[in-house]
Amino acid sequence: MATFVLLTKLSPERLGDLHGLEGTGRQWIAEVKAKCPEVKFVDHYALLGPFDFMDIYEAPNEETAAKVSMITMSKGAVKAESWTALPYKRFLKIIAAL
Repeated sequence: MATFVLLTKLSPERLGDLHGLEGTGRQWIAEVKAKCPEVKFVDHYALLGPFDFMDIYEAPNEETAAKVSMITMSKGAVKAESWTALPYKRFLKIIAAL
């Protein structure tokens, strides 16, 4: 499975209800698990920067990663970017093979 990093920026309205974020997060993860059962979440972080959250997850392909981003957008994100991530040791092997 490939590793992806999901960066999420919530709408000001979603951030205005800080106490409701936990419930929204539970709804989001439940929907991702229901619609993309093959996705395996590795970690979840709240960020202090241009994005509000970062999730690291594994998915079988880019189409599944796109679904995760679209589900995220449907739950109040104004921006959701899924990036492919290579483990550093694998990256070094690719470089060595060049």
